[in-house]
Amino acid sequence: MELFEYLPQVLSGWNLVILIAGTVVGLLLGATPGLSPTMAVALLIPFTFQMDATSGLILLGVLYTSTVAGGAVSAILVNIPGAPANIATMLDGHPMAKKGRATEALHYCFISSGVGGVIGVLVLIFFTPVLVGFALSFGPSELFWTAILGITVIGSLGSSSVLKGLIAGAFGIWIALIGFNPVAGTERFVFTEHLQGGVTIIPALIGLFAIPQVFQMIEMARQGRADETFGMEQRPVWTSIIYNLSKVRALGIGSVIGTLVGLIPGAGGQIAGLIAYDQTKKFSPDSDAFGHGEPEGVIASESANNSMVGASLVPMLSLGIPGSPTAAVLLGGLLIQGLFPGPDLFTEHAPVAWTFMGALLVSQVLLVVFGLYISRFSKYIIRIPKHYMAAAVAILAVFGTYSVQNSVSDVIIMMTMGVAMYFATWFGFSPGPVVLGIILGPIAETNFLQGEMIAQATGGNAQYFLTGNINILLMSLCVLSIGYSIFAEYKAKAKRRSQETGRTVGVES
Repeated sequence: MELFEYLPQVLSGWNLVILIAGTVVGLLLGATPGLSPTMAVALLIPFTFQMDATSGLILLGVLYTSTVAGGAVSAILVNIPGAPANIATMLDGHPMAKKGRATEALHYCFISSGVGGVIGVLVLIFFTPVLVGFALSFGPSELFWTAILGITVIGSLGSSSVLKGLIAGAFGIWIALIGFNPVAGTERFVFTEHLQGGVTIIPALIGLFAIPQVFQMIEMARQGRADETFGMEQRPVWTSIIYNLSKVRALGIGSVIGTLVGLIPGAGGQIAGLIAYDQTKKFSPDSDAFGHGEPEGVIASESANNSMVGASLVPMLSLGIPGSPTAAVLLGGLLIQGLFPGPDLFTEHAPVAWTFMGALLVSQVLLVVFGLYISRFSKYIIRIPKHYMAAAVAILAVFGTYSVQNSVSDVIIMMTMGVAMYFATWFGFSPGPVVLGIILGPIAETNFLQGEMIAQATGGNAQYFLTGNINILLMSLCVLSIGYSIFAEYKAKAKRRSQETGRTVGVES
């Protein structure tokens, strides 16, 4: 097979240096809130201009996969996702850290990322021709229902009730509508000049997660708990590896969903992680433990967002259709090198293509090794006094927000949303559903408007959106997802009532 023929080139001197350096830099960039994988790859594209095509693609590809995994560090330790793909990781990762299991959570993060990443790259290597047809079968109607399926997860995502989750998600969708209509070009909800460009994901992500955390740290400092920190336990790596690999259900669900979502153009790791987390929770016999420090939540979300990486390159390398925003930037790096996606890439430029895919496979191993090593030094982060940490997070929040578009308006939006979210948490609302609404709202709207134009030229909206095997399957999954969220909440309330009744009887007796 061609992969084994070009594997020695992957491990040659210069390419190996790029692999190691790219992995370490990617992990560090990913752990910095605001520096998303897309931004990291875009920032380093200029460094590839003087490289040969193979080395340049290896650097960008390794950055892609390692920044996705690195974002879990800040999600687990500081409760701020390093990238949108790590939102689901934070839901159980940070509670684990608060329980004194931070090292364990980080171990699961990198081990699961490695397993999911290997599966995604193997799909890229072995199944590209077969899965290209699957990617092409998703038109605007299918992408619309995929976004709606992601939105149905909102009801059970971190909020104290399904209703509050849906309200928060609806608020996020409304925020996503601010700006210009993507088809008509008309302004919507622009009541200040700062909103003319709409609300982009990075200011929203940083504001909703980082600013409330800053206020909470300040509160702790004022209450005399400035030095209150959770510890980093000593845990053998082999123990985490054995436990991690034993969670076949979480790894399987995460890797399969991540692969399928990666094949869908434009979806991205955030959708993969959230859907995998939600489905793992629904299939778990102890679903009530999720959100309170359940390891399977970390395992499923991290295996999903990294298996998405390899799969998202399938439509990009074969058809020139990127499967994620970061893959779109990577496509630009490919074109800059004078390489064009399609069958010719695997024939005329076979050394470049196969060396690149081999490097992605090797990078998963390096990601696990360096990730586990870096996690040993994470203890220094949580030992920082709360008032210093609050100042550092605030500075990083402003810097990360401003650096996206060099816009003061983005900083104002970030601060406004952060303050609003801080007060909303008092009433049991969670930032997760809001961010999910912001992410999925534009995907649903754009594909609905495009599908509506196609439907007018065919058989009407009902026939276009409500027929077809994939549409029917996705609609059925939406109904099941909503139904399960309501059932799970009812079951949890019944369990709490039963426990309260038992305690009352015990006191009376």
